[in-house]
Amino acid sequence: MDNIEMLQSYWWLLIAVLGAALVFLLFVQGGQTMLYCKNSFEERQMMVNSLGRKWELTFTTLVVFGGAFFASFPLFYSTSFGGAYWLWMLILLSFVVQAFSYEFRRKRGNLYGTRVYDFFLLFNGVVGCVLLGVAVGMFFFGGEFTVARDNILDPASPVISRWAPTHGLEAIASWENLLLGFTVFFLARTLGAMYFINNIGGDAGFARRMRRHVLVSGLLFAVLFVTFVVVLLLRSGYRADFGGEFIHEPNIYLHNLLGMWWLAAIFLVAVLAVLYGIFRTAFNAGWRCGIWWAGFGVAAVIVVLFLIAGYGGTAYLPSTVDPQSSLTIANSSSSLFTLRTMSYVSVLIPFVLAYIAYVWAKMNATPITEAELRDEPHQY
Repeated sequence: MDNIEMLQSYWWLLIAVLGAALVFLLFVQGGQTMLYCKNSFEERQMMVNSLGRKWELTFTTLVVFGGAFFASFPLFYSTSFGGAYWLWMLILLSFVVQAFSYEFRRKRGNLYGTRVYDFFLLFNGVVGCVLLGVAVGMFFFGGEFTVARDNILDPASPVISRWAPTHGLEAIASWENLLLGFTVFFLARTLGAMYFINNIGGDAGFARRMRRHVLVSGLLFAVLFVTFVVVLLLRSGYRADFGGEFIHEPNIYLHNLLGMWWLAAIFLVAVLAVLYGIFRTAFNAGWRCGIWWAGFGVAAVIVVLFLIAGYGGTAYLPSTVDPQSSLTIANSSSSLFTLRTMSYVSVLIPFVLAYIAYVWAKMNATPITEAELRDEPHQY
């Protein structure tokens, strides 16, 4: 792997896979938004205990996702994380309060009671999902920033990237970013309800309510997702030519999707898998595998969206104020040496995924019930 273009494409694919894993694992956040949806105290305890076994996976994947960007595409890291920091600080705050909520929610001497920590879990579920969707929306709809690489040689002003004075808050005001944000939110709720059906056994009434959540949130997700896809495919963007100059191109994402026909085929199959998981879960009272069908479909859709955003010289973070400052995987990547060295380390990823799958299977060997909850040595 000595070709830098091949390595750039390879690492963008890995980031796409990490992004797909992160979006799938947002079922934890989606589940947290349903704690007070007409659930009894015992049911709420089972839900929190079930999610408490998995929340670290989402948090860890978010950290690894950011770390992979820092190592492979540092200019994006410094531009987005360093420029739109108010947006990212709100996202990180929501995940920090989630972490100490699971840690302190049921500890002795808790002066605040469980309701305060349950509110923090709700905050993470709503704010974390919506703002992550907003942040990813900037991959397609752009941000207000400029890049001046020559500044690195200026001791008086060594800052390469400069963002708008609102530092990312303006992205929350964009209806296109919010469209993706609420799409992610209702997707997370749909996956969360599917996860509860798969992981919590016992009361049939609880399962019926979760299936209603799957149907309602799933339909809202489907409507928002179709709207987002239509908006995206009709969206214009910027593509870098051989000289590195950016050229405006109408319907750029539609062209990318049709130009890489295998991605279009994967996208179609993945969407059908998600819809199959939603509707069979909603209408088949004995079926509990919807989380895997929908989870596979969601992961594949996210990978396709990342690839059409970054491959083919497409600006995966377009600048809305200076198109020539837009970022591509070519102009924002690390050096050949760094990418090559990290590629050797990346061979460990399958082993890490295998370990996660093994631990997941062990934790899910027995569905959580009220009886198991009473015997649980540590309740969240």
